[in-house]
Amino acid sequence: MATPVNVAIVYYSSTGTVAEIAKELHDAAIKTGAEVRLLKAAELAPREAIESNPNWAANHAATATIPHATPADIEWADVVLFGTATRFGNVSAQLKQFMDSLGGLWSQGKLANKVYSGFTSSATDHGGQESTLLALYNSIYHFGGILVAPGFTDPLKFTDGNPYGTSHVDSQGSNPVNEATRAAARYQAQRAVQIATQLKAA
Repeated sequence: MATPVNVAIVYYSSTGTVAEIAKELHDAAIKTGAEVRLLKAAELAPREAIESNPNWAANHAATATIPHATPADIEWADVVLFGTATRFGNVSAQLKQFMDSLGGLWSQGKLANKVYSGFTSSATDHGGQESTLLALYNSIYHFGGILVAPGFTDPLKFTDGNPYGTSHVDSQGSNPVNEATRAAARYQAQRAVQIATQLKAA
C-alpha cells in the first residue's frame, strides 16, 4: 500500500471566510486518504481590534482550538495549502509572519520539492484576489516548491473563474461561502494531493 500524502493547510482568517474554505479543503483532502493537519497562523492584531468587529471576535472564538502552525508541520507535509485574507492585494501580515519563520527550513533545503497551492478571500469583487495569490506564490518560487494551481483543468473552474487558486468574495460578511467556492476548494485539494501522490511514487 502506498504511503499516504501528508497535507498541511495553513491559513489566516479574520472574520471566518478563509477559515470556512480551509475546512472545505481539509474535508476534501481527508476523503482522498491523505493525512491532514488544519492549522492557523497566529493572530497579531490587538484584542481591542478583534473585539471591535463582531464577526472577527466570533471567528476568533470559534477557531480557538485550531492549532497554530509550526515549521515542523511544514517539514512533515508533502502538500502545503496556504490561505490568507486579501490585504491591499497582498498576503496578510499574520500568514506572512509565519512564512518568514521558515528560513531555517529553507536554508536546509527542506521547503523544496513539496506541492504548494493557495486560497484567498476579499470583501469586494476582484479586491486583489489574483495579486494576493501571485504575491503568495513568490515565496514558493524561493522555496523551490512545486506550484500546483488549479488552472482551468476542470469544467467547474469556469464557474468560479480563478485559475490561480480558490477565492471568494464575502461582501463584508453578507455573502457566505457558496457551493461554487466549495466545489473549487474540493477540486483544488484533490488536484494537489493527486500531483503529490504521483511525485511521491516516482
